[in-house]
Amino acid sequence: MSENNLKADVVIIGGGVGGVSAALSAAKSGKSVIMTEETQWIGGQLTGQAVPPDEHPWIEQFGCTATYREFRDRVREYYRNHYPLTPKARRERNLNPGNGWVSRLCHEPKVALAVLNDMLAPYISRGSITLLLEHRVAGAELNKDVITSLTIENVRTKKNKELVGGYFLDATECGDVLPVANVEYVTGAESKEDTGEPSALDEADPMDMQAISLCFALDYKEGENHTIEKPEQYEFWKEYHPDFWPDKLLSWTHPFPENLKPWTRDLFKQEGRSIIDSLWLFRRIIDKDNFEEGTYDSDIIMVNWPQIDYWLGPVIDVSEEEREKHLEGAKQLSLSFLYWMQTEAPRPDGGKGYPGLRLRKDIVDSEDGMAEPYIRESRRIEGLFTVKEQHVSPNHQEGVRAEYFKDSVGVGSYRIDLHPSTGDRNYIDVSSLPFQIPLGALIPKRVKNLIAAGKNISVTHITQGCYRLHPVEWNIGESAGFLAGYCLDHQIEPKQLYNEETHVSDFQDFIKGHGVEIEWPQLEIR
Repeated sequence: MSENNLKADVVIIGGGVGGVSAALSAAKSGKSVIMTEETQWIGGQLTGQAVPPDEHPWIEQFGCTATYREFRDRVREYYRNHYPLTPKARRERNLNPGNGWVSRLCHEPKVALAVLNDMLAPYISRGSITLLLEHRVAGAELNKDVITSLTIENVRTKKNKELVGGYFLDATECGDVLPVANVEYVTGAESKEDTGEPSALDEADPMDMQAISLCFALDYKEGENHTIEKPEQYEFWKEYHPDFWPDKLLSWTHPFPENLKPWTRDLFKQEGRSIIDSLWLFRRIIDKDNFEEGTYDSDIIMVNWPQIDYWLGPVIDVSEEEREKHLEGAKQLSLSFLYWMQTEAPRPDGGKGYPGLRLRKDIVDSEDGMAEPYIRESRRIEGLFTVKEQHVSPNHQEGVRAEYFKDSVGVGSYRIDLHPSTGDRNYIDVSSLPFQIPLGALIPKRVKNLIAAGKNISVTHITQGCYRLHPVEWNIGESAGFLAGYCLDHQIEPKQLYNEETHVSDFQDFIKGHGVEIEWPQLEIR
């Protein structure tokens, strides 16, 4: 094959969380892999999108794959090996570099990037994995229900390459392979009639999708002025007050997701108030007290807060002009919130503004200081099985675990956490039970050699709210990569495997042997 025509056993489009884990598992299965990534960084949520891991409370003991645990361990070891930690922090078995309360492992995006690159390095070195950064899918060739090749485009040069493979995995943030390969898929919110879900809409709306966010990093330099230039859309966002929001979006007040009651928070921890009332402590990625004196003169935090959720329009299945308009709108919202915090935000002492807030562009390596768009909701395949709210809700399941799936290829746990949507709807935040990942949700109903490897599995608008988080996406990708390798080794299509209990059982034994947990232990939830 020429440099513009490449071939591999497994072609993975998208180098985010699911893409990286899929590449690792496919390579471990002895398969040649090509993985593309549209941006300059692999890792998606963990890196370029700058979202510290959202995880369940048992993550240190169980409930993730062995390689996800290895990733977490390597992040901690990276800080121990390269940073001047205090003796106390160094002794912490479960070191949390930022001590943000959102996660037991709040870390810098670049550390996650370094770890992921290290994990891929042996396979890239020996030629098992070919990594093509800054490439996006542009077209597909099919022979009936089989993808024969995908065309990718270099986002800078606009030059194309053709990728030929045995299996194609869609691990993109938005499910970008699905429309170009004519794979049946769903977007937006289904109706109660479609799914029977209690939290679904009365009428389906395919353009009603969760908000996107452009996150950014800050530190605080008391007595200094780091106020940014006034954003172009500041006057609009300063006055924007959605009907379903308790105050203007640029304020310290937002709905409490679980009950939608107004919740007024502070930037910094205030005496007599809980740590969850402090936005500063929410997603802190560097706690300066974890490091030797003088290493940092400020904490570093990541802003991924309700005030930067952008829901004025979707970025999926719209024109390129419309998509760019909303991406720019999301950027302007984030910059406007920062400017508001620096200049007009009320302080507990009665003053206004925190000009010492400094935008840390270096944390995400971008000219404007913004991370890559955090896309919460993807296109979703029409799969052999669709996970619905009833399968995971404590209102529909007895006991402490979600419905048992005999074809399980992984586990996850998180609340059904839907952010405000482009349909001008508020949070949907309801309980879910620790759940499994059914094999049937990774397999399209028609196209034979495509496997969903990320947030694009066959879930609903509602259940994507709990299947979209870091360890779940990692598990989905890892199982997808193993599935491609298993099918190539046994000369069987995924749909055939799914329909034969012996093959399902053998495949489950195979992935369990590689450290994939497929069911939860007996839990006691209080």
